[in-house]
Formats: sequence, structure tokens, C-alpha cells
Amino acid sequence: MRIGRPTSWFLFGFGIWSWVVWITFVKNLFKDASGLAFDHGNPTAYFWVHLTLAVVSFALGTAIGLLGLKGIRHKPTSR
Repeated sequence: MRIGRPTSWFLFGFGIWSWVVWITFVKNLFKDASGLAFDHGNPTAYFWVHLTLAVVSFALGTAIGLLGLKGIRHKPTSR
């Protein structure tokens, strides 16, 4: 399967965007003052669920971004 240049750039951009968004989210999760993420200093179920979502999103964003990077770096061959 071949991925075109525009699609490769989109996938690469999505990978970068995913990291930016989820890093911001995790920083905010750790600084939570509303009482949802921590109860008297102890992590709550809300914290663990959202941290798991972030880790999975990091992994998927990385995989998608690497696919895009591979497509960008691919040298087309002539037939």
C-alpha cells in the first residue's frame, strides 16, 4: 500500500497535534484542583481512566505520526 504525500503530511501532523494536545491534558490533570483527579492527595478513578486515555493516545499518535513520516521520507520509484 502506498500513501500519497498529502496524506503522509496529514498523518505526520496528526501525530504532532496528538502529542501537543495530550501533553497539555496530562499537565492539567496533574495540576487538578477541582478534586476530580485527586482525593486528599490520592489519585481517583477519574485520574487513572484519563491517564490511561492519554497513554493510549500517545501510543496511537506516535504510530500514526511515524507512518506519516515514513510516507514523507519515501522516495518514489519509477516503473
